[in-house]
Amino acid sequence: MERTCLAIILAAGESTRMKSSMSKVLHPVAGRPMIAHVVQALASASISDIALVVGRDAESVSAAADVGGVSVSSYLQKERLGTGHAVLAARDAIAKGYDDILVVFGDTPLIKPEPLKAARDGLAAGNDVVVIGFEAADPSGYGRLIVKDGALLAIREHKDATDEERRITYCNGGLMAIDGRKALDLLGRIGNANVKGEYYLTDLVEIVREIGGRAIAVEAPEEELTGCNTRAELAFIERLWQQRRRHELMLSGVSMIAPETVFLAWDTVLEQDVLVEPNVVFGPGARVESGAIIHAFSHVEGATVRAGATVGPFARLRPGADLGEKSKVGNFCEVKKAEIGAGAKVNHLTYIGDAFVGAGSNIGAGTITCNYDGVNKHETRIGEDAFIGSNSSLVAPVTIGDGALVASGSVITEDVPADAVAFGRARQEIKPGRARLLRERYLAVKAAKKAAKTAE
Repeated sequence: MERTCLAIILAAGESTRMKSSMSKVLHPVAGRPMIAHVVQALASASISDIALVVGRDAESVSAAADVGGVSVSSYLQKERLGTGHAVLAARDAIAKGYDDILVVFGDTPLIKPEPLKAARDGLAAGNDVVVIGFEAADPSGYGRLIVKDGALLAIREHKDATDEERRITYCNGGLMAIDGRKALDLLGRIGNANVKGEYYLTDLVEIVREIGGRAIAVEAPEEELTGCNTRAELAFIERLWQQRRRHELMLSGVSMIAPETVFLAWDTVLEQDVLVEPNVVFGPGARVESGAIIHAFSHVEGATVRAGATVGPFARLRPGADLGEKSKVGNFCEVKKAEIGAGAKVNHLTYIGDAFVGAGSNIGAGTITCNYDGVNKHETRIGEDAFIGSNSSLVAPVTIGDGALVASGSVITEDVPADAVAFGRARQEIKPGRARLLRERYLAVKAAKKAAKTAE
């Protein structure tokens, strides 16, 4: 039978070193709260029940952890008396009788499912406690894992380690799996006879050995166990996440000319044969289909770019933008909540919002859809194969029919039928010599103001 598992996420810290008005686990990595990354890793490891130990911003943390597909119950830790005490805040959940208990931290958003599965495999093999460790490039400050003949004998804190033990590079990552049938008994044996008077989860290793049990360690990459306490560490985690995700996408068939300048969101979808030029930012909800090109210095968020379409350079796609196959949104253009039909072109210095642009239409430079009346938003609909001349303003709600042509510089306030030509501008007039007279008048006014100021 499949073993049952409860994951306990410790997320009740005060986050004082973040110097923030909100809990550190709510700070985003790739546009998503770091606590949500941890929950997603647990879900990907086929763990469906989670006990979330919360403190500060409890309601917000619980909401951020609700990523779907898992059952999350929250438990409030009223006092901060160490990791062992924090785990027991979820005592009621532990008492339900799970085979495995997995303890993780809410500020380790880089963790992957594989080490979590390895820890559970260690329990299935008959061990009482499994600690997830890592080989440290620089072990200074970390607790050392003392291993002999495959068994984990102790976790020795750096300050308590001998010179020989400090040469050990196998370090404690903090994450731990516990035999669910023994968990409450083992946790109840943790004492607080230390300088701080706190209950440390790491004491379980020696407790298990004292009662004849067995503890082991399994290894994870150091990067995956990176925790976050400061803004500098948050930026470091963001960099690691971005590097990892870019690498995954390039291996899947995405081309990036300067990958270190491309920034992705947690849910960015880039299909095979997409080309991303330098200095592109993807916000949450972006999807780019095969063969599309995102030119340099573009920003794409909440938008879909369909096969063969091109974006930018210097373009912004906001939520609700949907670019059809082989369409084009060019330089210094912005599209929001608008569908751009297949093969349509929005080339230069243009804003298209709350709109529909039919297939094959051409939107001239400087065109804007005037979608907001100060209170409500309104829709502009442009049919297929229409041509909108440069520097035109389309005042919504308005419809431009199939094949219609709007003359450059027009302000369109009424519907334009299919195949019609619309002029929405004043007739040009020329006043010979008037420019010279106006200049003389303006210069005289300027001189009078200067003389008055001097007289003061």
